[in-house]
Amino acid sequence: MQPVTQVSGTAYPWGQKNVDTDVIIPAHWLKTVTRDGLGKGAFETVRAKPGNIFDDPRYSGAPILIAGDNFGCGSSREHAAWALADMGITAVIAPSFSDIFSGNAFKNGIVTVVLPQAQIDRLLEVAQDQPVTVDLETMTVTTPFQDRFAFDLDAFRRQCLMEGLDEIGLTLARDTAISKYEAGVSEHRPWMSGERADASTLVESAGRT
Repeated sequence: MQPVTQVSGTAYPWGQKNVDTDVIIPAHWLKTVTRDGLGKGAFETVRAKPGNIFDDPRYSGAPILIAGDNFGCGSSREHAAWALADMGITAVIAPSFSDIFSGNAFKNGIVTVVLPQAQIDRLLEVAQDQPVTVDLETMTVTTPFQDRFAFDLDAFRRQCLMEGLDEIGLTLARDTAISKYEAGVSEHRPWMSGERADASTLVESAGRT
């Protein structure tokens, strides 16, 4: 997972409320065994309509999506986060998110920013023709017009996002402690690691319990 400290650039000024995961990525796209290419299916039903925002060249490749309340509701498919990431979206700003979607987004390096509706409305206006910046260092969303909106983010999630640590990365970061523990198991409880133990080792181990 790539570290995320700041996301800056064009933003899709969508603002749609109650966008469920089936809208983000329709069910027939879930047959894939890879994350690559899911961006093509993202918001398929929305893109089927002429003049939709996701095919508007003004917002092509935007790394930020500004949405409405209850974004990511519905089924718990992680493909929704995969599709957004494959589109190039690294931050979603909305008044609220489904808990499951928010967790899936975090695991895939996507920042979910919660702001009041009034601030969302302002960003929707600015994003029509100006960039938006999400900064995890200062925990703010800013615009060229000196708008500065503070947001909260779980400290653990913030650290993981900024350091680019997913679940595998977190495990590898504890490699020394894990290796030390496993070495101790092999020494004192060799039968747990598939090694044969002699009688003296078994007696010694029994005395410690």
